[in-house]
Amino acid sequence: MAPNSIQTLDRQERLTDVLKKDEAQWKDDCLPCRLTGSAAFIGLGIYSYFSGHSQLKAQESKILKSKSVFGMKSRQTGIAGIALTLVGMGLWRLKN
Repeated sequence: MAPNSIQTLDRQERLTDVLKKDEAQWKDDCLPCRLTGSAAFIGLGIYSYFSGHSQLKAQESKILKSKSVFGMKSRQTGIAGIALTLVGMGLWRLKN
């Protein structure tokens, strides 16, 4: 019987087999790829932190006048959280 028969195509592959194939395909990721990806995420995290805080400082008076539920602290926390997440992704990319 041909390898691509209806019975073969009808049957689903087990998830563990698919994950093993995927891991084997991407196991040997080159060091320059890891460094580039890591630097991009870490750089984006640092940029978003400083850029976000400078924009908040520039808009501080408008934010305080608006009497928004989201004050300065919650916005600063949001920016810091996004920046830390991006830096964490960069460190994870460097390791994995």
